[in-house]
Amino acid sequence: MNFLTTISRAGFLASIFLVPAFLSSNALADQNLPLAALGAVPVPADNPQTSAKVALGKLLFFDPRLGGDASVSCADCHAPKQGWGFADPISRGYPGAIHWRNSQTVVNAAYLGKLFWVGAAKSLEAQAPSAAKGAVSGNGEADMMEARLAFIPEYAKQFRAIFGDRWPRISSAWKAIAAFERTLIHDQTPFDKFMRGDKTALSAEQQRGLKLFQGKANCIECHNGPLLTDQKYYNLGVPRAEAWLNSGLAQITFRYEQYAKGVTEDMYRTIKDDAGLYYRTKQKRDKGKFRTPPLRYPAYSAPFMHNGSFFDFGELIEFYNQGGGTNEFSANKTKLLKPLNLSDEEKENLAAFLESLSGEEIKMQTPKLPPYAPLD
Repeated sequence: MNFLTTISRAGFLASIFLVPAFLSSNALADQNLPLAALGAVPVPADNPQTSAKVALGKLLFFDPRLGGDASVSCADCHAPKQGWGFADPISRGYPGAIHWRNSQTVVNAAYLGKLFWVGAAKSLEAQAPSAAKGAVSGNGEADMMEARLAFIPEYAKQFRAIFGDRWPRISSAWKAIAAFERTLIHDQTPFDKFMRGDKTALSAEQQRGLKLFQGKANCIECHNGPLLTDQKYYNLGVPRAEAWLNSGLAQITFRYEQYAKGVTEDMYRTIKDDAGLYYRTKQKRDKGKFRTPPLRYPAYSAPFMHNGSFFDFGELIEFYNQGGGTNEFSANKTKLLKPLNLSDEEKENLAAFLESLSGEEIKMQTPKLPPYAPLD
């Protein structure tokens, strides 16, 4: 199947043009913007889109040879049939380990200025190597991955044609993967059509839900703008995942991550929950904070929250209806959350609106990967 047929034609055409700086993903971060339909996809000047580069990026996205033991590809944690994310609460990890967070969908990630749950990458070009080389995700070494690519004649040919590389360079691979991910655009939802002027695109129930979203439920405080995220960080009191707490392998991985991220000895020995943004800032006020996730493609990308705590819209809405929850770092919980006292009908209306943020599923088959062959 030609991958171009699996995505929105309008979305792909938008993705191949550079957009002005004021529309760039970083420019939109940390701003409270009005709700709006998605616009043109931001494309960095140093990595322009071409169909050849996108086609190469698609192959590399599905190729497990871009990893430590050649068993884990991007698509293993961002699976098309799992909303381009991961259907379990916690993502799979590198063999012999397990991850400690949920894998977010990469659909519409091209618009984000902060990727991963704590904004550890600012672009798709930076996101790809962070995942492929991460100790509990891809665990790949750059020189090893480059060597593997060099022994695949079809890749060597494409890297020369697209990037001018004598031999495939791993930095070029990240650019190709980023170009492919910029085609995973979901902008033809009922919500987008409604915001573009089609007032019949949302049902009466969904329009009531939209009114609640912007009013009584106050979702718009954090879920605003075209992406429905302000890209800021909050502690919502999301409860820790008990199954993760009771997994020996998960705890070994977590302690390793604590050590690698430079926490205090007391934290290393005692905390049982993910400290979130704190690992990057080392500021106590940031413990338990995570970036507001976009509310895009949600019908396909459950479970929700950084640890996959909620499996459907009903559970998610009830969490907010209760005013959030409690966790180990509740002293930092945002003051924005308060009990909403939503009626059952209001909850149903809000769930109906969330359904409008998804359109047709983006389906894609795993491509046939080029084989190794001896060097000439």
